Amino acid sequence: MMDVIIIGAGPAGLAGAIASASSGLKVTVIDEFVKPGGRLLGQLHQEPSGEWWNGIKESERLHQEAKKLAVDIRCGVSVYNLEKNDELWNVHTSIGTLTAPHVLVATGAAEYPIPLPGWTLPGVMSIGAAQVMTNVHRVQVGKKGIIIGANILAFAILNELQLAGIHVDRIILPEKGPLSGKAGEPEEVMKSLLNAAHLAPSPLLRMGSRFMKNDWFRKMGMKFFPKNGVKVNGTPLLLKKAALEIIGTEQVEGVRAADTDEYGNIIPGTETIYDADFVCIAGGLYPLAELTAVAGCPFQYIPELGGHVPHHSETMETPLEGLYVAGNITGIESGKIAMAQGTIAGFSIAKHAGKGGTAIEEKLEQAVQNVHIVREQAAIQFNPEIDKGRKEMYEIWERLYANNVIQSSNIKIS
Repeated sequence: MMDVIIIGAGPAGLAGAIASASSGLKVTVIDEFVKPGGRLLGQLHQEPSGEWWNGIKESERLHQEAKKLAVDIRCGVSVYNLEKNDELWNVHTSIGTLTAPHVLVATGAAEYPIPLPGWTLPGVMSIGAAQVMTNVHRVQVGKKGIIIGANILAFAILNELQLAGIHVDRIILPEKGPLSGKAGEPEEVMKSLLNAAHLAPSPLLRMGSRFMKNDWFRKMGMKFFPKNGVKVNGTPLLLKKAALEIIGTEQVEGVRAADTDEYGNIIPGTETIYDADFVCIAGGLYPLAELTAVAGCPFQYIPELGGHVPHHSETMETPLEGLYVAGNITGIESGKIAMAQGTIAGFSIAKHAGKGGTAIEEKLEQAVQNVHIVREQAAIQFNPEIDKGRKEMYEIWERLYANNVIQSSNIKIS
């Protein structure tokens, strides 16, 4: 019987496997995809330092390190239930039921869909699907595309599509309404994008963005936002243009759009059609946490973390003994943060299993501090108030669980 089952072979899962196995635990990792790496497999971008972050190479490094530690990695395996029986967790999968006293759920994140007329046409995909098709499967998603939805994830993947020689004609917003939420409100979109303004390509844009953080300047900026938009890596960003419908017969042929005012309200008589053979919908990310819900873990809705997240401590424990979480299931952040959290979870499991010797406390504390360092050095945050969200979760943990769940831990929850 194994000591640890890890659900998800992405950055958090693989890092957790390495930390657990290096502490002397027998670890099995399962993932529904055909190869390990998770979201890392689609990532390719240049860091502010000038170095390139190649997710495929990073996932291969983690994979090889896990294999050296005799981690059993099983891909193409789906999990449909998770339950506790006495001291053991039963993980029900497509290859049967696996059991272990410790389970780490590292299932990552999923994309918010933004439904609009025509979104079932061939050639319409989420922005994340375009990333996977381009960077993982090496499939050209089209020759001329439109992105509906403006957020930091969309801009990152826009750059990756451009590197692959794929032309994205423009970025527009979804039509304002209950299904699009803040993604259809120009001022809210601008407010969220200003948190990545330090990455703007010119000093003038960076200086201007600082002024735009003032409410009055931002409202004026939105009122007089250029009709032709501003360029993001050469692609026009049209914050006052909304997609009404994706058009086509057998496949995508274009997008019917209209001008909006600064509040996102459609201006009658301004409709136009933009030609395109593919459309990417960018609705943002939310924690993929259903398995922990099935297991009975309590949740908290924290917008700064991306939505509903399972209750967890800074050492990645949940209130359910033997169940741990790490990565985007705990809040939307980068792959580097996910790896750092996975390492915490791995050492935390080892500590509670009585493995790792006297050094395990120090390793765990260093891993916790490393997450803070990595977060401080992050060029962008998917949710700019992530620290506020983390603090809220850890305060909930201390209030509800600290005395009876982690009384043996002397690591400070901050």
